[in-house]
Amino acid sequence: MGRRRALAAATGLVASASLPLAGASRSAAASGSFRGPALASAAAYTNPVIWQDFADIDVIRVEGTYYASASTMHYSPGAPVLRSYDLVNWEIAGHSVPVLDFGAKYDLNGGRGYVRGIWASSLAYRPSNKTFYWLGQIDFSRTYLYTATAVEGPWNRLTTISTPYYDAGLLVDSDDTLYVAYGNTTISVAQLSPDGRTQVRTQQVFSTPSSVGTLEGARFYKINGQYYIFLTRPANGQYILKSSSGPFGPYTLRQVLLDLRGPIPGGGVPHQGGLVRTQSGAWYYLAFVDAYPGGRVPALAPVTWTADGWPVVQLVNGAWGTSYPSPAVPTPPRQVTPMVGVDTFDGTTLKPRWEWNHNPDNTKWSVGNGLTLRTATVTNDLYWARNTLTHRIQGPASVATVDLDFSAMRDGDRAGLALLRDSSAWIGVKRDGGVTRVVMVNGLTMDGNWNTTGTGTEVASAAVSGNRVRLRAAADIRPGSARPGTFSYSTDGTTFIRLGPAFSMGNDWRFFMGYRFALFNHATQALGGAVRVPRFELSTP
Repeated sequence: MGRRRALAAATGLVASASLPLAGASRSAAASGSFRGPALASAAAYTNPVIWQDFADIDVIRVEGTYYASASTMHYSPGAPVLRSYDLVNWEIAGHSVPVLDFGAKYDLNGGRGYVRGIWASSLAYRPSNKTFYWLGQIDFSRTYLYTATAVEGPWNRLTTISTPYYDAGLLVDSDDTLYVAYGNTTISVAQLSPDGRTQVRTQQVFSTPSSVGTLEGARFYKINGQYYIFLTRPANGQYILKSSSGPFGPYTLRQVLLDLRGPIPGGGVPHQGGLVRTQSGAWYYLAFVDAYPGGRVPALAPVTWTADGWPVVQLVNGAWGTSYPSPAVPTPPRQVTPMVGVDTFDGTTLKPRWEWNHNPDNTKWSVGNGLTLRTATVTNDLYWARNTLTHRIQGPASVATVDLDFSAMRDGDRAGLALLRDSSAWIGVKRDGGVTRVVMVNGLTMDGNWNTTGTGTEVASAAVSGNRVRLRAAADIRPGSARPGTFSYSTDGTTFIRLGPAFSMGNDWRFFMGYRFALFNHATQALGGAVRVPRFELSTP
């Protein structure tokens, strides 16, 4: 599978300065011309540009707007689309895969999809029909292609292709032909039909030398008439293939970076992302950094080009910089929506910051007057409970606070706020025999095959009266070692009482996704109960 990632941070690669190229084509790498206000930039930006878990990034520009896509594994909806006007400040605009309708395991129905689902995939824009394309393979069996005329959606499935394009990069060529670069170690290129629905041709174009090892995570570009396939060596290198003879090669390989010291203390080497060109012709590389327990977070660095057409990452003291001059771009038309703040679950849909653990049962939840979660599963195992709603943790540390109305809970119900991963803990409310208690539970665990090995142990509790309680989870996700998560509660909305010991959040990479905050409500006896969350707040110290 080629997913053998290890956290590493070593000395930087010394890179030479060079001249930028002019002109590019990769759907929205430089889509059309952009006429706007005079270019302006702030003094500098700091990495990571997004301190949340967005891995396997693909990044494009459509006129004056930048978009990025990321992996989400078993979370639904999948493949979030982020939007920015300056490459530094980002918001979540929507999801390319509205539901993971790839089998019952993604519904927690007779099976589970943990560490499957949406892996490295591709986002592209086709100017000829003003349409966004998302392409990705699922379960090594087939490839799915979705389209939308706006990233907010609606996204619809255009086609299913029997060839699984592993770690795919989609290119819209300058003549409007669709190509896909894909593979692990053996790299291939496929040509799609003009409507994108079928494969016309596929051909192996490169075999990775044993001295390099594994290459995957393809991104496909056409720049100044040359074809480039940008590839990662997990988890410490980035390489690029170049062809002057067309999309099917032959290709020449060059190292872009290896064991490059990253911008996050304790984190790994920046890798597996994409190249993008600004309106003014400057190039940037948006990569991710392994930064567990928080996940894989995006970092941005400027790129120049050698005279003979090879990209060079610009370094600071031999490393990927913690700070660079901000991109010179037109003044943004508006501020992006912050990724932290308060959500009162108004409106008729969830905001795109939210993703479910597997597909939800849509008959068992609603928004409008807060978030209502009706019990959807009878289980004593949170990993089997449907309708667990997750939110990424903001790094390097953040706090989630939720108001919980438990007046409609039933005996045997469990509801609360979790720190969710393959080792989890939570604070919440148990109702048994008509008695309601606030509890802290840890010891929820999975093994390496993502089977449950521990359903949790109650380690602290307190009596609670009335119908509402405020719950809080604080998470330190600085990488490099196991970090603490702590839980507390308030009955008056102001004074918080610590409950239970600190929970140690592991930094193993093999679950891929980082820790998340999670809202849940499941039954252990019978369905019929419900809780309401009128308010959620994500804040930073």
